[in-house]
Amino acid sequence: MEPVHIFLLIFCFAMLLFIGVPISFSIGIATLLTMLLSIKAGPALTTVAQRMATGLDSFALLAIPFFILSGQLMNRGGIARRLIDFAKTLVGMFPGGLAFVHIMASMLFGAISGSAVATSAAIGGFMVPMMKKDGYDTDYSAAVNISSATTGLIIPPSNILIVYSLASGGVSIGALFVAGYLPGILVGLALMVVAGVMAARHGYPAAGKTAFKEVVLRFLAAIPSLFMVILVIGGIVAGYFTATEASAIAVLYTFILSVLIYREVKWRDIPKLLLDSSTTTAVVMLLIATSMGMSWIISYENIPQNVSASLMSVSNHPVFILLIINVVLLLVGTFMDMTPAVLIFTPIFLPVVVKLGVDPVHFGIIMVLNLSIGLCTPPVGSVLFVGCGIAQTSIARVIRPLLPLFLAMLVALLLMTFIPQLSLFLPRLFGF
Repeated sequence: MEPVHIFLLIFCFAMLLFIGVPISFSIGIATLLTMLLSIKAGPALTTVAQRMATGLDSFALLAIPFFILSGQLMNRGGIARRLIDFAKTLVGMFPGGLAFVHIMASMLFGAISGSAVATSAAIGGFMVPMMKKDGYDTDYSAAVNISSATTGLIIPPSNILIVYSLASGGVSIGALFVAGYLPGILVGLALMVVAGVMAARHGYPAAGKTAFKEVVLRFLAAIPSLFMVILVIGGIVAGYFTATEASAIAVLYTFILSVLIYREVKWRDIPKLLLDSSTTTAVVMLLIATSMGMSWIISYENIPQNVSASLMSVSNHPVFILLIINVVLLLVGTFMDMTPAVLIFTPIFLPVVVKLGVDPVHFGIIMVLNLSIGLCTPPVGSVLFVGCGIAQTSIARVIRPLLPLFLAMLVALLLMTFIPQLSLFLPRLFGF
């Protein structure tokens, strides 16, 4: 690609985002304009349409609408409250216990729903008012909610890991799912360390000890919710079904749990749940379609090869290259949604790290964790906006208490980046 075409692609995309054009349309328009300059008009229009269509023609992508619907059912099915009660029995006795409970409940709910926004809304809706009542600073409560919600994107099942599998050319979804557990737990523990320090500094109280009988009762109440993780991931690992089939099973299981057993989702609520899930799915699929078009022109004009050559000319040491990629992805995460970021930057960076001997599964977790941090940052951090809305506070006020939690997430990112066993141990253990 000529330099002017590269400039046009970047400039158009940036300007469209700046003036408030939705990101999917920004990607599609910038791609089309660039193609019109580099290819004749007829082939350009045809190619954009073909790439958008073929980009969605993937069996693996069928898992996304099912997991979205499953998350909607969980969000309204009383599962969040039961997980919070269970988490309180495990960590509520420590000073600052409600912050620990919030983080652990977000990890558990995220592991079931696979959505950071749903986790922030469901867990934050319960925990933030509870923390306010116990004397916690409102902005700190919002910061805990925002940062802990992102663990749901690393701990499976996770839609963004499915998208990475598509962008990488077929990395095993099962391997990615299993690889996310230890890094997700590491992030949660890092956030808990900060919560412990904040509790000691501000004198936040423990949530209180729970009698053994109550512990047993709350555990039994949480078992049906927690069993979905065993059902979905266990079935994939054991080879009983694929990730796509597992997503359909997740919908069936959460439907039975939320509608027939807990009865917190009424039959009259189902049409709205289906409509909301369809709307979310349409947004995600449009992002994927337009991003695949941009990914194609990036590949067609040899940008990945040029980037690889440039990085390798600077250094061929994996540590240095991974540090550069981490910085780039952290910056990208501040202004781009995760789905297009994964689809656009995976074909650029994956060939580079593979040349250096980095496992594609390991790199997938690195990429998702980087971009997860971006969800907590302005100007386009969706979880940041949801968390501030739930706590009824402003972004400017929540940034300060969020900074130590950012630092904890960055430390976890560095540990996970340079200790590949954290993400590769479980996949290798289960034979992926």
